[in-house]
Amino acid sequence: MSAVIASLRSLWRGPLDVPPSKLTPRTLNTETVLVLLLSLGASAIYSILSIIKRLESTTALNQQTSTLNTTQSTNAWLDLAYQVVDIGLGVVPALLALYLLGLQIPSPARYLGIDGRMPGRDLLLGAGLAALIGIPGLVLYVVARDLGFNTTVVATDLGEYWWTAPVLILSACQNAIVEEVVMVGYLFTRWTQARWKLPLIIVVSAVIRGSYHLYQGFGGFVGNIVMGLILGTVYLRTRRVLPLIITHALLDIVAFVGYALLHDHVGWLS
Repeated sequence: MSAVIASLRSLWRGPLDVPPSKLTPRTLNTETVLVLLLSLGASAIYSILSIIKRLESTTALNQQTSTLNTTQSTNAWLDLAYQVVDIGLGVVPALLALYLLGLQIPSPARYLGIDGRMPGRDLLLGAGLAALIGIPGLVLYVVARDLGFNTTVVATDLGEYWWTAPVLILSACQNAIVEEVVMVGYLFTRWTQARWKLPLIIVVSAVIRGSYHLYQGFGGFVGNIVMGLILGTVYLRTRRVLPLIITHALLDIVAFVGYALLHDHVGWLS
């Protein structure tokens, strides 16, 4: 781990420059804990319980499934309503994080680099990172599952409706916005204001990211830690969250929509 931190440190542009806060480090830490417990931190706790439950089962881990986008009703229109509401409410933790930052930082979205100042650069960087992370991540998933360290991930069971692909795309964007705004933009800012050291910030954020994917198995855990380290490092270099959102959204769109289109035709997807 020390070698990883040393290599990441060499890529950083320097100390993260954040506006000073009138809040004490204890208050800032308490705030971040509460935000996490209302969102991704709670998911991490449930995910840890889920992997314990899976390991206690007599069924091998790679014979168990993890379904990501699940149907909520046999009625297509009611299911659509559920999906839209779930996506809408799911983005609230990111809005809360921006609101809390905005109490002390003018234009928090612009401060975090979630704006249209560099559309071409952001899109190019996001697409490049998606390819860099996505291809090795797919290999890691297949290897981990075949070795019995990961569940079989079912990206969607929504069925075939006119709205399936749009909902999956919106779900991917919601995941990307919440995770990158909270886990990178918000936490990196608040923890720096609370006087955390950068190596600790990037590692703790990445481990939490991996933890709320533990329900998928240990391949998902390790893969998302690596993803967190990469995206955290990119943020420290660029000071922009939007490329990270684009990266994450592209990864999930390919996974969700690709699964919906190909799972009946590609054996290793099922």
